[in-house]
Amino acid sequence: MSLLQIDPAYLVALAALSGLLLGSFLNVVIHRVPIMLEREWRVHCAQLAGGEAEAQPPFNLVVPRSACPGCGHALAWYENVPVLSYLMLKGRCSACGARISPRYPAVELVTALVFGLAAWHFGPGAQALAVMLLLGFLIALAFIDLDAYLLPDVLTLTLLWIGLFLNLDGLFVPVHEAVLGAIAGYLSLWSVYWLFKLATGKEGMGYGDFKLLAALGAWLGWKMLLPIVLLSSLAGALIGIGLILVAGRDRAKPIPFGPYLVLGGVIALFLGDRLAGLYLPG
Repeated sequence: MSLLQIDPAYLVALAALSGLLLGSFLNVVIHRVPIMLEREWRVHCAQLAGGEAEAQPPFNLVVPRSACPGCGHALAWYENVPVLSYLMLKGRCSACGARISPRYPAVELVTALVFGLAAWHFGPGAQALAVMLLLGFLIALAFIDLDAYLLPDVLTLTLLWIGLFLNLDGLFVPVHEAVLGAIAGYLSLWSVYWLFKLATGKEGMGYGDFKLLAALGAWLGWKMLLPIVLLSSLAGALIGIGLILVAGRDRAKPIPFGPYLVLGGVIALFLGDRLAGLYLPG
């Protein structure tokens, strides 16, 4: 620990390496959690219908081993090394040659980057460790929402309760600001949802977005909600327009809001005091 305190570069490097390793696990979470939830829903639907769901082999975050989605080749340990395995395999399955999505190393690199940034910004201590936990949840939520238009309760609500717990002793904000942040975060988007639905008859966002903003409020406090919403809305508008104009995205196809809330939350996490100073006195 003394070495890390003397030279922050060691702390940043260790945090980035930890991010690479966790990023590999986050890829598993991003891929498997929606499938696990779908299986649970099928079982519940079958039970409600008075029947039984078809028996399936175990599927969770541990079982089965990671495998190529094309040929089912079970990956050896050396094919699971973050980033390096992708580069050595040249982005192809060693068994069938199928293309491996570049998003896998991208998630690992992004996690390493933000973990290193957290270590540099917050320094050694409980805050940096908590921030890395928060960032891991947010990365998983952003990519799950991109894939499945889903922000699972098991992640958003867990994140919310962790934020409230950590702020009992004011790790980031006083506990009353955390509680107000959770309440206001949920109700603000809930209100927007119902106003939009009453005006248009359509649903503009999902309940997962309310819970995600509530979780961010529980971590960062009510003062960060306005910057988060403004930043996420601006990013969503600019990127959405860009996808339509440049990439030819179908205007009727919904754009998940979760990744933009995550982006706004991450910016507020690192620049919160400066952002709050722009609109709050003192």
